[in-house]
Amino acid sequence: MITRMKQLPNKLYTAEQTRELDRIAIEEFEVSGTVLMERAGTAAFELLQQHWPDAKLLCIVCGTGNNGGDGFVVARLAHEQGLQVEVLIVGESNNIKGDALAAKQRLEGCGVNTKVYGNGKLPLADVVVDAVLGTGLIGAAYGDAEYAINAINQHGTPVLALDIPSGLLADTGNVLGNVVKADITISFIGLNQGLLTAKGPDCCGELIFNDLQIPSGVALKVPTTVKRLKIPSSVFKRRDKESHKGLFGHVLIIGGDIGMSGAARLACEAALRSGAGLVSLATRYAHASMISSARPEIMSYPAEREEEIKFLISKATVIGVGPGLGKSEWAATLFATAVNSDKPLIVDADALNLLALEPIKRDNWILTPHPGEAARLLDMTIEEVQADRFSAIKSLAEKFAGTIVLKGNGTLIYSEGITYVCDKGNPGMASGGMGDILTGVISSLLAQGFSLTDAANVGVHLHSSAGDAAAKGAGERGLLASDLMPSIRRLVNLS
Repeated sequence: MITRMKQLPNKLYTAEQTRELDRIAIEEFEVSGTVLMERAGTAAFELLQQHWPDAKLLCIVCGTGNNGGDGFVVARLAHEQGLQVEVLIVGESNNIKGDALAAKQRLEGCGVNTKVYGNGKLPLADVVVDAVLGTGLIGAAYGDAEYAINAINQHGTPVLALDIPSGLLADTGNVLGNVVKADITISFIGLNQGLLTAKGPDCCGELIFNDLQIPSGVALKVPTTVKRLKIPSSVFKRRDKESHKGLFGHVLIIGGDIGMSGAARLACEAALRSGAGLVSLATRYAHASMISSARPEIMSYPAEREEEIKFLISKATVIGVGPGLGKSEWAATLFATAVNSDKPLIVDADALNLLALEPIKRDNWILTPHPGEAARLLDMTIEEVQADRFSAIKSLAEKFAGTIVLKGNGTLIYSEGITYVCDKGNPGMASGGMGDILTGVISSLLAQGFSLTDAANVGVHLHSSAGDAAAKGAGERGLLASDLMPSIRRLVNLS
């Protein structure tokens, strides 16, 4: 039987919610736990065969819970296909119960002997299967499990993780101790939110999902407020031939203190490339003519006094404040003037640092902090933010209102009670100016009539997709923020 793998689902769950999905499938829809375990093992073994068709020797490291039970099924199926399997049990065999015990007994009934893992190196294998710890982990792996995780990582062969890499926290993507670094992870029934953010993507490798054919009604009984970010290809509508620039909004970018004019220019150009009708820049006298000369489409204005910035704000549809703004008296004046206006705002970079000094709430703004800026806004450490990004972004929304974008690996967007998780982007985007590009893109979309939620969601998706497209071919290392511009323009014209 060939098990069809599913595209990653949009709904994301905590570990507790996933267990509830499992319970409902078994108790209310009468799909036995044994059947689910067999389906999980079958899906995992077929995935293994697809990715490593030449593998002849498997080392399957099993815990004492249901995750280990899935591993026992993989081992039995591999043995039946003529592969050589070594099955190591981490922990006390007497602790194996229920469906996992039945799976172990079926494996042993086929003539495969299991062994207790002895805290040493793993035997030779073409592929190692990680079935040690499941989604129920709430702390650091310890004891035999910790030794097994180290041995898996040191083995030097490809690793397939079942459900979740052992040691990764399913709810947050955080790691409190050692964690398996898998090449492929196959997730079952419900996709855990932590797999897509923080350390989750690095630990999972390629992420595959299989719903184990549970009835569609199961998911309806477990509501979730966390979703994988997915944007329809038709989000950018074809423009009428009689269109004019006044229909597509006027973005004002405020920033570019001495030595940081590049940040402001990047934000402005990104706003233009993503479709804004007009883009103005309020910046230092020394920069205005220089930026307009380099990019004539940007209307750069010197703004050293409050009345100058007020005039520019009066002409704008949307304000993006922060790129290269700095924290000088000049910056504080421009920021305060923007905040005191009634125009929608996108707040980034040093504008966020100024906001941290005097926190206020506002409904019609989008804040786009990276973890360091989020830590200052919440008066905590970066480590505390990254330990639970989902809690951190909710705290930001409670403190500042509006829509929040928490940037980083697995960027989160929180708006109207829903958290969206972006699974695009790449490490090449960890370079100066990328945040300025995002500010310009989101400002542009908001000016063109997108709602706060849609501007943030579409903007993050567009930005990360452009980063992936720009890295394709030439590679991630050395990727510049300005390299995204051609891809941004191409992507906003797909319909």
